Amino acid sequence: MKKKFLKLIVSALFTVITLASCVTINSGVALASSAPIGSKVGETNSAIICGIISLNGAGNNIKKAAEKASIKNVTQVEYVDQLVFGGLLINHKTRVYGE
Repeated sequence: MKKKFLKLIVSALFTVITLASCVTINSGVALASSAPIGSKVGETNSAIICGIISLNGAGNNIKKAAEKASIKNVTQVEYVDQLVFGGLLINHKTRVYGE
């Protein structure tokens, strides 16, 4: 009985750890070192399946993110990757700051 219960707990922990999401934030260096970050924020998203197929393709880039927020002068770029189901699905965001 104890062995079955222990196996169940180990399996549950393994499942939770494997399927939990993980977030990574990679901030780009400010393009103009003396410029403030900016008051406007633009963001684009895409989902990547198994690291091969991108559901938004070329629509997730700095130019599109800047266009969404009407940013003419980009001062900061930030990439956020959220791994889901142990990395089988990746939610990739591009954030752009500026004026």
